[in-house]
Amino acid sequence: MRLRLAAPILALAALAACAEDPTPAAYAWTLPAHFPAPAVPADNPMSPQKAELGRHLFYDGRLSITGTVSCASCHEQRLAFTDGKAKAEGATGEITPRGSMSLTNVAYAPRLTWASPLVDRLEHQALLPMFGEAPVEMGLAGREDALLATLRADPVYQGLFRLAWPADADPFTLERVVQAIASFQRTLISADSPYDRFVAGDTKALTAQQQRGMALFMSERLECFHCHGGFNFTDAVDHQGKAEAEIAFHNTGLYDLDGQGAYPAPNTGLHAVTGRAEDMGRFRAPTLRNIAVTAPYMHDGSVATLGEVIDHYAQGGRAGGPLVSEFVPGFVISDAERADLIAFLDSLTDEGFLTDPRFADPWAAP
Repeated sequence: MRLRLAAPILALAALAACAEDPTPAAYAWTLPAHFPAPAVPADNPMSPQKAELGRHLFYDGRLSITGTVSCASCHEQRLAFTDGKAKAEGATGEITPRGSMSLTNVAYAPRLTWASPLVDRLEHQALLPMFGEAPVEMGLAGREDALLATLRADPVYQGLFRLAWPADADPFTLERVVQAIASFQRTLISADSPYDRFVAGDTKALTAQQQRGMALFMSERLECFHCHGGFNFTDAVDHQGKAEAEIAFHNTGLYDLDGQGAYPAPNTGLHAVTGRAEDMGRFRAPTLRNIAVTAPYMHDGSVATLGEVIDHYAQGGRAGGPLVSEFVPGFVISDAERADLIAFLDSLTDEGFLTDPRFADPWAAP
């Protein structure tokens, strides 16, 4: 159970601030020049108050059937908001089919989860682990009223909800809960890795080895940048000022069970939603930011290390098959080049992001 020693103090501070200024402040993005501002839904504009409420909800185990599992249980800050497991474990002990995706820069993702073309908003995605039953993650299906009653009775939330939505007669609704969680998740911006400092003009931010690895990563020989390009190292991206979101799913040759490219159920990728044969094994390419701390890799955690990831792509997918993406043709790489490439991937680690107190557990005792 989380310690809540600071709750009364937080509640009094929230109520006092609310009384002084009932209007939520505008949210100011702090981004480097090579980062655009995230796209934000018009019906849930950002505010610091919403983000702070969302941070409390994100780390609150009471958002689960057991009272002990929170969003942060599967999305730990020190692991770039993953959990270090091949497949996530729900509150009831049920093992989910896929691993917990990193929330690094999730504000830029036009589609959420590993392989759904339908989940396109963080507000909607938050409902899946909270209320989904196949698999059970947080186990709140049928317990919506009890959840809201618990939040409404907490003096900390009495202040925070009023701050976030001062015009609401009763802000304790499920819609407001997921809007707050989504607002917090949109603040999880990682943009200060050694790579970012190099891009910003610090020529010493990357070692010679890392620069060699970057050249390999961006080369047509290895093809890495095709699926993991741009400022967020993925080809699925949206942001303010972008005419149309980029949405892509890829088959990387992890499995070929029948010689026709079949993947093991229920992890058939985009195919599980569309039913189309050509979508078998197609998954979203996640961001590579902070990739060094998010092992194991792939949707099912079946690749243990970055070295094994490189080997996988070098052989054109470990299983091959007729549905493998054209961007996974295979390549020859020397041991020295392999080490250079791993060094570059290490340079995408943003240590400040992994320890930033703005993203940390507000319930933890000092």
